[in-house]
Amino acid sequence: MALDGRIAGHGIGALKDGKPPDETDNANYFCEYAFLYHQMDMLEDEPRTGAYFNAITWNPESFKDKVVLDVGAGTCILSMFAAKAGAKEVFAVEATDMAVRSRKLVQAQGLSHIIKVLQGTVETVTLPSMVDVIISEWMGYFLLRESMLDSVLIARDRFLKPGGALFPSHATLFLAPVGSAKACREKQQTFDGERQHFDNFNCTMMQYYGTDFSCMQEEFLEEQRKYYLQTGMFVNLAPKQLAGSGSPVLEIDLSTITLQDLKDSAKPLRCCMRISRDSQLEGFTGYFNVTFRGSTQNPVKEVVELTTAPTTKTATHWGQQLFGFFPPLQAKNEDVLECQLFIKRQKKNHRLLQLDSAFELCRESNGKRFVCQKREDTWYVD
Repeated sequence: MALDGRIAGHGIGALKDGKPPDETDNANYFCEYAFLYHQMDMLEDEPRTGAYFNAITWNPESFKDKVVLDVGAGTCILSMFAAKAGAKEVFAVEATDMAVRSRKLVQAQGLSHIIKVLQGTVETVTLPSMVDVIISEWMGYFLLRESMLDSVLIARDRFLKPGGALFPSHATLFLAPVGSAKACREKQQTFDGERQHFDNFNCTMMQYYGTDFSCMQEEFLEEQRKYYLQTGMFVNLAPKQLAGSGSPVLEIDLSTITLQDLKDSAKPLRCCMRISRDSQLEGFTGYFNVTFRGSTQNPVKEVVELTTAPTTKTATHWGQQLFGFFPPLQAKNEDVLECQLFIKRQKKNHRLLQLDSAFELCRESNGKRFVCQKREDTWYVD
């Protein structure tokens, strides 16, 4: 019995490819993964690929003679790691035409007798047996963008044996205050420039075409505000740009979380970020860690962690997501930035995120705590 009450094993039968994604989901998401350049970008991310390589090859006892499912296999690099670690059989599920290329790649490595590549979504493929391990690189920007974790959980409930392991097994989303961010200042300057842009545009329309567009000004500025000021920015921050350490806002155990947990935005996520120096807070950033611990019944001997935290070393292709405070908050050392956050899926595309937030900058004076600044914002992770 799966943890959310559904019967595991639905989809067990003769090995069979699945259905392709629907046209809209393919256009919005899957199609990009069919290109080699995109796969190469991910493979060349040494912290990412190296973490998976280490997690699998340092723990051969977790894979020896095991049946493995690779969800969103891409070029089958994780499947090949598992095969080389001793897996008896690997089912590599890839929704796009990259499956055709990965079959060729698997054959070139002499691993076709172990790795079986299935083309189609993991929700629709048929496997001949339950599996001992599920491996997947499902993480998106801000951890949850792309909603691929949905597919991993469906695969878990359909195919994973009781006590089976997921690689990675845990994930944590962190928020951290940002004290210095040139990107935020540039966004504000660009948005301010759009005001003048519209004024110049309207003057031109009046002068040459006798048409007054001023009734559209607020709508235009609202469009530009969303694009420049309310949309997360991809950045690679250095630790010195943070005004305090990161604080976990969401912790996921992949063995127990349900699809409903992921989709339920009724309960806010909360965290407190302590400010470590007098700072002008220009925004906050989101990043994540994933950890490879195996399962309770099949724990790894060597725990491996992949982090996307700000670093002075090699950054990952995820970087961090930066969200600006416009205007900045004025913070002092030992202040606490309290956050209440709802992570929702955008209505136009469920693979993109909407963040509804409320922040309070709290300070102590004469033994009493008070709120010195408040703000509520909506941001988008596109």
